[in-house]
Amino acid sequence: MAQEMIEGVNPTRMELLKLKDREKLAIKGHGLLKEKRNALIMEFFSILDRVKGLRENVEKKLEQSFADLILAKTMMGDFEVRKAAMSVKGSLDISVDTRNIMGVTVPVIEYEDMKKSMTERGYGLVDTSAKLDESSRGFEEVIKLILELSEIEMTVKLLAGEIESTKRRVNALEHIIIPRLENTVKYIEMRLEEMERENFVRLKMIKKAMGT
Repeated sequence: MAQEMIEGVNPTRMELLKLKDREKLAIKGHGLLKEKRNALIMEFFSILDRVKGLRENVEKKLEQSFADLILAKTMMGDFEVRKAAMSVKGSLDISVDTRNIMGVTVPVIEYEDMKKSMTERGYGLVDTSAKLDESSRGFEEVIKLILELSEIEMTVKLLAGEIESTKRRVNALEHIIIPRLENTVKYIEMRLEEMERENFVRLKMIKKAMGT
């Protein structure tokens, strides 16, 4: 298979110097991109471990909170639990900021403290069960964990996209751009040597014809 080269290049010394500069830049860029790719992969797997732990924590906390809610319904009755839920006041204040991880903009979710006291939740203490309080506290903690999980999962998704993009650029430089530059440089060097030999032979022939 013929070696691929850059098309439309004139075999001149000026063009040769330009291509050698491009080759140096491509090799340097390839090295930097490989370093970035490796650093992103390390960061990716570091965060991925946190995702797994958080997911397991969310599942356990949800399971326990629903179990406490079922016990509260058993002890208080479904109507009283619904009545207590309707009396809960307040809203969740969430804001989304960003931070930079090696050139990748990832979200930072900021929120107020979810935990509330029994009186802050808004329902009465006399007609409610301790299990309702435990369930409420559990769900408040779950909301916090879910927000943390969503932030980290989005970060993982964005990092994965950047890793894939960086890998494509590394491969393009390594297998296409740099080889083409190298082959074109070699071709021009070879052509320049041929032209020099042809000029030398031509000059000798002219001198011989002139008798000098």
